[in-house]
Amino acid sequence: MLLELLKSDPRTYFAVVLAVVVSICFHELAHGIVAVRYGDRTPIEQDRITLNPLVHMGPFSLIVLLIAGMAWGAMPIDRTRLRGRYAEAQVALAGPLMNVCIAAVTLTALGLWQRHDPLAVTERLSNFADNGRLLLRVFGSMNIALAMFNLIPVPPLDGSHVLANLSDSYARAMATLAMTGGSLAILAVVFAFAGRFIFPAAIKGAERYLTWVRGF
Repeated sequence: MLLELLKSDPRTYFAVVLAVVVSICFHELAHGIVAVRYGDRTPIEQDRITLNPLVHMGPFSLIVLLIAGMAWGAMPIDRTRLRGRYAEAQVALAGPLMNVCIAAVTLTALGLWQRHDPLAVTERLSNFADNGRLLLRVFGSMNIALAMFNLIPVPPLDGSHVLANLSDSYARAMATLAMTGGSLAILAVVFAFAGRFIFPAAIKGAERYLTWVRGF
């Protein structure tokens, strides 16, 4: 559980919580902005064009994040109001794409910092600089993980909406699965899969990108 990290490494605990909350809010906001762009004003009508975590995540999701390290958000979208054959897919892709952009910005900033100040790679810095280095690294890794996780084609993740918009047969299969409750079981497996494979892969990917940016 994430709560155990609070005792052993409180700096990393708060960095992870901050990164997840901020990233989910930007992720959901991206969905809403693109939905409005394609004709669905539901996010505006329900006052969801905001970065308020209580709006996008709700108290329960925030509490679960603080204790167990799991969190989720939601953006109300009315597919019937979207204009364009692949509008739903583009709305769904907007969230993970936002996570990729956040990861690119934070990791590039950290890599350039370390490139021009090699001591920032491993040496102990001031508390302010140490916290900044940690935040950039955590933001980068968490956003890579969030993008990878959300692109898994299992309802209600974004990947399922992308694939359903591209394939009618997949959409019918997922609708049948949802009616039988099977999607919840699959989602539980996916959560376990994320902790075991996606997060380590995201951390490794972030480190490789940092190595490329700083040049060593």
